Amino acid sequence: MGYPNLIFFQSLFIDYFCVMPLRTEQTFFLEDVATFKEQLLNWGQQYETIVFLDSNTYAQTYSSFDCVLAVEEFTSIKTDFHEGFEKLKEYQSYTKDYIFGYLSYDLKNDTERLKSDNFDGLDFPDLYFFQPQKLIFIKNNEAYFSYLRVVDDEIEDDFEQILGTISKEIVNENSEVKIKLRIHKDEYHSKVGKVIDHIKRGDIYEANFCQEFYAENAEINPYNVYVHLNQISQPPFATFFKSEELYLLSASPERYIRKEGAKIISQPIKGTAKRFVDPIEDEKIAFDLARDEKERSENIMIVDLVRNDLSRTAKKGSVTVEELCKVYSFKQVHQLISTVVSEIKEDVHPVDVIRDTFPMGSMTGAPKISAMQIIENLEETKRGLYSGSVGYFTPEGDFDFNVVIRSILYNAEKKYISYSVGGAITAKSTPEKEYEECLLKAKAMKYVLTNPLKQ
Repeated sequence: MGYPNLIFFQSLFIDYFCVMPLRTEQTFFLEDVATFKEQLLNWGQQYETIVFLDSNTYAQTYSSFDCVLAVEEFTSIKTDFHEGFEKLKEYQSYTKDYIFGYLSYDLKNDTERLKSDNFDGLDFPDLYFFQPQKLIFIKNNEAYFSYLRVVDDEIEDDFEQILGTISKEIVNENSEVKIKLRIHKDEYHSKVGKVIDHIKRGDIYEANFCQEFYAENAEINPYNVYVHLNQISQPPFATFFKSEELYLLSASPERYIRKEGAKIISQPIKGTAKRFVDPIEDEKIAFDLARDEKERSENIMIVDLVRNDLSRTAKKGSVTVEELCKVYSFKQVHQLISTVVSEIKEDVHPVDVIRDTFPMGSMTGAPKISAMQIIENLEETKRGLYSGSVGYFTPEGDFDFNVVIRSILYNAEKKYISYSVGGAITAKSTPEKEYEECLLKAKAMKYVLTNPLKQ
């Protein structure tokens, strides 16, 4: 008897009776974690569906594991935004298992009376999750294998195959990638000016305005590009995602939302400064960032928005700010990050917490609905997976999701490459400085696309 493939295509739902799936589990000691991690991602390239999440050096403070590889669909859900969260809620409830996938920014149209009519060169579905047949976690010095449909000694055989995987030689396999701007500098200045006009009229307090950089008729090796991007960035929420011809190569430093039992954690980023080689100069700019009035006001406005969003599903009085405008330093940039937590009510479904906070305030502005309407009218590109989220649910209903920023999106069939960047526009913003911040955020993506890694 074959195994069912559960898929949603818009309104189509194929139902099946599902109980908690029986997974076969096995743990192996690792002598060299860094090498095994590299071999694991390399080995996973044989599958059409891959989610690889890497915490890099931040596992102790950010994540439940050092990294995880989820491959091969057992069941899946793929849909546009129409009733997207309700379909995800039903799917998560039926599988009662680990599911991995993404939420695109355009699911905003499911939660509010909004639209996404801008140009889309990528054609990612609005929502996609899958129940992995093979799931491999690395934590400390152990590899934890969790498989469905195990045949004979499959886990042991796969472990030996991974150990025997020879690291791929990273060579210049990319075609010449010519990056274009969807919004040129003068037009960007004009559009930011319009956002500021909305702020002065009292329509909004803040808006996250984004622009796309893209390449057409371009071919890249996604594995190579991801390895290079992760190497120079080493963020806490690095992601390699593949679904047939669609790829996400992400060096995200930002968590959207996490559930640990009854505790919800959101960590919005607002405030960016570049790193310096000189340690004294680098320390000074981090010190200045922590006290920058404009950057702090951006962050605090979003903290207030997140507090309001979390309150919808929180026990009364449980929403608190654990950290406000703390400087976190990454390889490319310093960031101001706040940590907002809450305790959810007993009867709240995990997907409802996400639905009531989506999209994340750091990528919209405040008030959220007005900001989303304004940026939709001014931006030239459908955001899609950019400023959406990638993550996973556990069988117990816990979850962890990042924010898709500092990321390259690639449709291999269409030979279309895209990366977008944005910044928070407030009454104190100047178009020139906002444009410079966008170029700073775009620097790593442009570099790995135009300067392929060699060994």
